[in-house]
Amino acid sequence: MKKALLSSTAFALAFGMAGTAQAQDNTDGAEDGAVDEDVILVTATRRAEDVQDIPIAVTAVSPVQLERQGVVNVQEITSVSPSFSTSNAQTSSGSVVLRIRGVGTTSNNIGFESAVGIFIDGAYQSRPGIALSEFVDVERVEVLRGPQGTLFGRNTSAGALNITNVRPDLSEFGGFANGTYGNRDLVSVQGAVNVPIVQDTVALRVTGAYRQRDGYVTIVDGAGNEIGESNGSDQFLVRGQIGWETDSGIRGRIIADYAESKAPFGAAIEVLKSGLETSGLFGLVGLGARGGMAGPTVATNPFDQPTAEAAINNRIATANFEPTTRSDNWGVTGEIEVPLGDSADLIYIGSYREYSSFEAYDSDFSGLDVFNVDAGITEIDTMTHELRVQGDAFGGRLSWLVGGYYSKEDIAASTSFSLGEDYGELVGALFVGGTAGLSPPFGVFFNSPLVPDPTNPLTFLTGADPAGTTATNNYAQNSESWSIFTHNTLDITDHLSLTVGLRYSDESKTGGYQQSAVNNPTCLGFFADANNNMTPDGLDRLGQAVGTANPAVPGAPASIPATVGALAPTAFGLSCFAFTAPAIGSDANPFPLPRPFSGDFNDSELIYTGKLSYSFDAPVNVYASFTHGYKSGGFNLDSTAASGGADPRFLSETVDAYEVGLKARLLDRAVTLNIAAFREEFQNFQVLEFTGAQFQTFNVPKANSTGLEVETVIRPSDNLTINSGVTYTRARYPQDCAGTQTANNVVALCGNSLTNAPEIVAIMGATYERDLGSYLDFFLTGQIRFEDDRRTSTQAFDPADLANPVLVPFDVQDSNTKINLRAGIGAQDDSWAIEAFATNLTNQVTRGVTFNTVLRSGSRSAFPQEPRSYGITLRSQF
Repeated sequence: MKKALLSSTAFALAFGMAGTAQAQDNTDGAEDGAVDEDVILVTATRRAEDVQDIPIAVTAVSPVQLERQGVVNVQEITSVSPSFSTSNAQTSSGSVVLRIRGVGTTSNNIGFESAVGIFIDGAYQSRPGIALSEFVDVERVEVLRGPQGTLFGRNTSAGALNITNVRPDLSEFGGFANGTYGNRDLVSVQGAVNVPIVQDTVALRVTGAYRQRDGYVTIVDGAGNEIGESNGSDQFLVRGQIGWETDSGIRGRIIADYAESKAPFGAAIEVLKSGLETSGLFGLVGLGARGGMAGPTVATNPFDQPTAEAAINNRIATANFEPTTRSDNWGVTGEIEVPLGDSADLIYIGSYREYSSFEAYDSDFSGLDVFNVDAGITEIDTMTHELRVQGDAFGGRLSWLVGGYYSKEDIAASTSFSLGEDYGELVGALFVGGTAGLSPPFGVFFNSPLVPDPTNPLTFLTGADPAGTTATNNYAQNSESWSIFTHNTLDITDHLSLTVGLRYSDESKTGGYQQSAVNNPTCLGFFADANNNMTPDGLDRLGQAVGTANPAVPGAPASIPATVGALAPTAFGLSCFAFTAPAIGSDANPFPLPRPFSGDFNDSELIYTGKLSYSFDAPVNVYASFTHGYKSGGFNLDSTAASGGADPRFLSETVDAYEVGLKARLLDRAVTLNIAAFREEFQNFQVLEFTGAQFQTFNVPKANSTGLEVETVIRPSDNLTINSGVTYTRARYPQDCAGTQTANNVVALCGNSLTNAPEIVAIMGATYERDLGSYLDFFLTGQIRFEDDRRTSTQAFDPADLANPVLVPFDVQDSNTKINLRAGIGAQDDSWAIEAFATNLTNQVTRGVTFNTVLRSGSRSAFPQEPRSYGITLRSQF
């Protein structure tokens, strides 16, 4: 497949297919757009500049492109930028991962920050989930590839998204309204109205959007009865702006927005059955032949890729209740620009934002009542301030900028877990599978006359039934960040320019975990004295079961040390399941017992960049750059982060990035060609991994991303535009990635690709548009996106046995091609239009994340990505 793609890519490039950066269609002034339709003005350098003139690899996307490719939020930018990708897991906000050039922070932990920074109207958004509101009334989206720390600050070690909304128009009344209806009962309404309050001085702009759509995953219970849906939409957004400009040139705006979302999200689909199911052990303990699963098609062989793909295509998930997801998000952003004479400006951007979410879901992803998140509550308050002074000197040969930045973020999270009625029986099945070899045919508990209920061995080991166990875990993190920065470009000659940028960044965080409530008699049953120290009681019971169940040892003693030693960790771990165990951990009582912690994290870094660019007369620009980037460390906000005396903190991540590029307009500006080659070397790369029992954070000493990007646009005529982009990325952990570390989960990564980092992504499309007489016009646009094979799990091999590595089943998502089509007809003055669209036309259902199903030995589950969508849109402007 790769050879075929490379051949087609070479063919495409030979004929000059176009890239994803196209000219903006609507222009309102020097910063809002360009008069020349071939010029795209962006603010990637914090100044309004032609994208072809800046020594940065950036994809600029206009609102017309967003509409015609069906891009309605941050996660769908993949349709227009081959170097950008995204994935999501069981929560709609907390598990969103953004990647640029194959690099992102895989995390389901609120303590982790994204490696791809998001900036909306100049204000930093502290978590990707906060920025999931719908794209509406957007002026442009810029995808800045590679570290951007000198200008955009914290947490941009992989790149940044710079999103700019349409400013209030001070001169003209106007607006628009759009309505869409589509499959899965999609109903979408968007609109905006612009009202000058004082002509040419003050204006109000109000924008709104509403979207509702049925989920594309059907949820059934253990008997196969439909009980709900997941992965739909039910959200709205309201944004209001006041903009002004005085006669003296002072201009600014205040933006206030509110967004709400409440559609169920996060059901997982089983793709590989547990060995407990195929061997009949679930039935043995009374949980039914399938142990609560009801997916119609599930693989039983870890190499049966077609059946696993069929399971995803069915989009049927099993759970014992429909997930609940709600989020509220509001904020205020202020921006003011004050001229300081004719050659300098003072610019201030400040923001305050509050985000809150509530989530409840079946965390074992089966129809059994085993392990539930009853209430996951997250609140994030963020305040940012940026002040900069910038201008020109030496007759315009020097563009200079100096500034300062401060941000404060407060995170409070609380998660309430519970164990259900089937937990004890599930543990019985796990023990049967794990101890059958000790005392055939059914394991130590089934063959022991001491155990009155072998289907629930925890009642024998601990003296209590685990059903009804509850725990509420609370996490907090407070962070402050400040920096001073400068970014300057000197035209050494009329063609040669030097750019130097520096930023000193300081990070301070306090973080901690406490348990506010717990009811877990099962775990405490393993402990007898008042100090909760482990005593022989729990282990003696295990030894009694082993001893009396072993027919080969007549009159065996109550405890068989070797066997008990082998089974003790499993018995202890299942009695004291990490998420619901009491927080009584200590050096003597290690994992899985949670251990409260409170601590500080402090770090600082000098971020810097140097770029040389040379402009030819064609115009053709070439550049070379080096950038040292940084992403802050912090706390693993998980109940087991400090278990056994572990340090709950993780280190900051740094990157050294090298890039050379070419930007050209050729053939009388009919062809635009951009090429960038890059090498990014990460140190202390941050990783979060779910082991099946806990979330572990760790730093991998080395990770690299190397590749080539090509974006082109060709306009054979006024009516036809052809576009394409190809990204080749080799994002990997090198063979020596572990350095001096010896931990299996780090060593196992070496030599493998990063998660969800395909080597090749290619986009090719074309748009044809023309007038029909003197009143109507129409357009037809189509786009194909090819994606190479990619890994969807943290680990490629089971790290438990490095000497005999075993591939993780269904880790790799096969290569796929997705097609989007849209056609429309309307008035030439844009007063009305009607469009028909289809995205993912051939219904390629792919996986974003694949993982070990919780508490289901050998089972694998996955989170699917968006299937085919189609519908009709009506547009009007006034």
